[in-house]
Amino acid sequence: MNFDVIVIGAGAAGMMCAATAAGRGRRVLLIDHATRLAEKIRISGGGRCNFTNRDLKPENFLSQNPHFCRSALSRYTPADFLSLVGRHGIAWHEKTLGQLFCDDSSSQIIAMLKAECDDAGVSWQMPSSVLGISRTEDGFHVDTDQGERQAASLVIASGGLTVPKIGATPFGYRVAEQFGLKVVTPRPALVPLALDPDWLARFGELSGASFDSVATCNGPDFREQTLLTHRGLSGPAILQASSYWQQSGARDPVCIDLLPDLPDAEAWLQAARSGRQTLAAALAEHLPRRFAQQWADFEGAGRWNAALVELPRAALADIAQRLKCWAVHPSGTLGYNKAEVTLGGVDTRELDQKTMAARRVPGLHFIGEVVDVTGWLGGYNFQWAWSSGWCAGQAA
Repeated sequence: MNFDVIVIGAGAAGMMCAATAAGRGRRVLLIDHATRLAEKIRISGGGRCNFTNRDLKPENFLSQNPHFCRSALSRYTPADFLSLVGRHGIAWHEKTLGQLFCDDSSSQIIAMLKAECDDAGVSWQMPSSVLGISRTEDGFHVDTDQGERQAASLVIASGGLTVPKIGATPFGYRVAEQFGLKVVTPRPALVPLALDPDWLARFGELSGASFDSVATCNGPDFREQTLLTHRGLSGPAILQASSYWQQSGARDPVCIDLLPDLPDAEAWLQAARSGRQTLAAALAEHLPRRFAQQWADFEGAGRWNAALVELPRAALADIAQRLKCWAVHPSGTLGYNKAEVTLGGVDTRELDQKTMAARRVPGLHFIGEVVDVTGWLGGYNFQWAWSSGWCAGQAA
């Protein structure tokens, strides 16, 4: 059972890598422990798979080594993946912010990748557990529950820790550590944020309310919806900011602009004084009514319930500042079960940016989510899977 390439992990990156390598005439074995193929693709994008993003740039990715992703993303682009989708006749549409989805079902992307692997002659071993890996003079020895396998090149595409209920494990990190490679501590990313009991006592009862906002935390501004939950905050704006909050060491507040269409909130408040409105009533013109009242009560500690005309100018300046940066201090996240991706992973300074191979372990490659490259919400992480998988497939 000798092969040129063994790929461990039959997800987005693994199937792309296997198909690419086999297309070059390499004898490829694809191993996965799951009973159902590419479950993470299946459940993505509400079942329609947000498979890439038209507006993708290297700046849309977080990493301890932020320039690492540039090479792979430039060599296999969103246009390249769209060409593949087109060859398989998969209809797609664009939503907001460059996000591309299947018209029908994410299962079409899975079927496309499997067909690419089968047409190229990839061998499958699934479901199958890997019991151990060792290095040999000729490459790598992989011990599985179905026997021993040998290959010159080994590609780890086992993913991160997100959604453990569908089989996520730390397997890839353990392999990296076995061969002496550094691993950036994994953390859940693109994840809802938990708030403390005092905050929840005020806002938890508003679970389900949402509003347009701009959220940020030591990174870019994300203008999308914020959603109140019974455990804290969620919604696209919060998920995006959560990755940067995690990267900062979970120390800094997340700043939420509650009035993104009003650049000068103080001038707006001054104008609202003439109608003898309360702050809550004025805010209810832009935010959910109950949230507006709770926010005014909570932030003002009861001092802001009078008509705006009765509040001193210093109070209006304070209100305006807090409206444009409502600073929330998360107590944590809702963890890997609710996260979209894993932040951290195999340290990219250990890898060659063109081949995804370990610099100190020739023939050993790491691709996809197991690597310390984490994209924004909106198709970026799938594109990293396609790009990194393609690059490793060209080299393995």
